[in-house]
Amino acid sequence: MTTDIPYAEVIGDPIAHSKSPLIHKFWLERLAMEADYRVCHVTPDALPGYIEQRRADPAWRGCNVTIPHKIEILDLVADPGGVRDKIGAMNTIVRQADGSLIGTNTDAAGFLAPIADTDWSKKHAVVIGAGGAARAVLFALKQVGIGEITIIARSGLKATGLLMQASAKGSVLPMDARLPEADLLINASPLGMTGKPPLEIDLDPLPTDALVYDLVYVPLETGLLKAAKQRDLAVIDGLDMLIGQAALAFELFFGATPPVEHDAELKKLLIA
Repeated sequence: MTTDIPYAEVIGDPIAHSKSPLIHKFWLERLAMEADYRVCHVTPDALPGYIEQRRADPAWRGCNVTIPHKIEILDLVADPGGVRDKIGAMNTIVRQADGSLIGTNTDAAGFLAPIADTDWSKKHAVVIGAGGAARAVLFALKQVGIGEITIIARSGLKATGLLMQASAKGSVLPMDARLPEADLLINASPLGMTGKPPLEIDLDPLPTDALVYDLVYVPLETGLLKAAKQRDLAVIDGLDMLIGQAALAFELFFGATPPVEHDAELKKLLIA
């Protein structure tokens, strides 16, 4: 499929839940730009063919990459920024003027945006998950000098590899382990997402000043966040990271800065 109108996409499997089209279309309309942003369902076995097809379309500006392609995409595009070694996952593919495709990761900066003003150097973070989102979170936590990281994941070997890649001090626990005392709990897994199994975890070990951050945004108030609110813990939902990473991608795709003065209106649309 080719078109004369510049466009970008979000790809994944599943993909119907994605709010990226709403965000990017909102910004395009506010900026009165003649461009489009679409959804494309791409299964794992179709990923190489998708990339080759879009590579041949000069109107295609790139794509956001979501579950389960953030790691596999590393082998299909150029990596001038060393994302493979630094993070180990890509969430944004951008077409260059010469037609080449490069990958980057905007998840890390998007994740940090709501918590960047806190000193994390002597604090303990627990990360649930060991996939592409978790890789970006570990990289971001390392950038802000986190004191200690515990990864809770199904695969202890995979999680240990992530800690080593991030050169981070920490440990690994299985999914059924008791939650350790921590200052920050991050769900970087799909658990709790609509259509996925719930995240079942006892929050009692967390101190009263702990922060619970769920990257899942469908539903916006996950079971984890509901449980945290019942304990009067501070929470951050997935919208902040979603909008933050989308803003960086938007600039890469369309060469324009998103109109942040309309953020309140955008969040209302996302919540509706």
